Amino acid sequence: MLFRPAAIVLLAMPLAAAAEAPVDFNRDVRPILAENCFHCHGADAAQRKAELRFDDRSSPLEIGAIVPGKPAESSLIERISTGDPDLRMPPPDSHRRLTRQQIELLTRWVAQGADYEAHWAFQTARRPEPPRVERGDWPQNDVDRFILSRLAAQGLAPSPRAPMPTLLRRISFDVTGLPPTPAQLAKWQAASDPIASALDELLASPHYGERMAADWLDVARYADTHGFNNDSLRTMWPWRDWVVDAFNANMPYDQFITKQLAGDLLPGGTPDDLVASGFNRNHVINSEGGIIDEEYRVEYVADRVRTMSLAWLGLTLECARCHDHKFDPISQREYYRVFAFFNNVDEIGEDGRIGNAAPLMRAPTSEQRRQYDELLKDERSLENQLRQALQFRTGD
Repeated sequence: MLFRPAAIVLLAMPLAAAAEAPVDFNRDVRPILAENCFHCHGADAAQRKAELRFDDRSSPLEIGAIVPGKPAESSLIERISTGDPDLRMPPPDSHRRLTRQQIELLTRWVAQGADYEAHWAFQTARRPEPPRVERGDWPQNDVDRFILSRLAAQGLAPSPRAPMPTLLRRISFDVTGLPPTPAQLAKWQAASDPIASALDELLASPHYGERMAADWLDVARYADTHGFNNDSLRTMWPWRDWVVDAFNANMPYDQFITKQLAGDLLPGGTPDDLVASGFNRNHVINSEGGIIDEEYRVEYVADRVRTMSLAWLGLTLECARCHDHKFDPISQREYYRVFAFFNNVDEIGEDGRIGNAAPLMRAPTSEQRRQYDELLKDERSLENQLRQALQFRTGD
């Protein structure tokens, strides 16, 4: 039996101190349990000892390993605090040992009720209450109140306010990634509200979309080469430009997601919607002769599943490709259900030695479309003129 009654002397810690400093499970407790306990008392049934798992609150409560609010009656605290090597957890042969600070933290956590929290990605977002601060004249918004509260907790004070030219330069770098010109600085400083003037101009700049798109291009694994051994060129910049234009047009987020995941399936989809779905074709493509074609086609599908989950779900589904996820509630069956959604692209595993890999589409720019429409208009006009001339000559 893993837990049994034994004499224990709890670490001296006033209950008032425990009440003053709330313990956050995900931030403070989960890392300790994951590092020291989950290997033997986690989700993996094959490795689990004593039918006890600390990744699930109900398990330690059932056998008294944790008695919420009563660390002196909790076997968990007993076993991590004892000096008896035959009783101590983690066991000495695991080569893991909790520090005094970690034991104090777990003791406080149990004293405060031993609350568990789901992974942050599965928690409903909620707006926290801004903390009260002493320097009420310093914050200009609620974010400043959180900053000031943390500074005060560390015994620090805010830096002096930067001069206006410095602030405007920082704004320009933040919004467009570019420094302001001397003329821009002079114009903004002459305005009644320099910061508002700078933001209005910078947000209307096409460089705003370029700056915002930069991070998204990394998430979406954008590249204009195929990435494998030959690393030949491919044309993906129309998709990149679509992303830049989407930010500059302030496209709603739900449309931004939908068009990239399924722009080719939208009723009445436009050429731009088709280009947006290029998000799904940003994966690496192998053009090495002799590879197993189907193996790499499947790898491309797995790449789409991985990228989609990282980009939009706040976690990765990649582990569940081989087994049920040990720490996130994702099963292997659920992984392949998602896999099926992306398993319908008409592509082959070995492709792309020269240019883009199939399937392909024409993606003229807006200027090329305008020119084409003009030429088509001129062509139709010329056809009408010829038809009228023929009618005149024949008398029809």
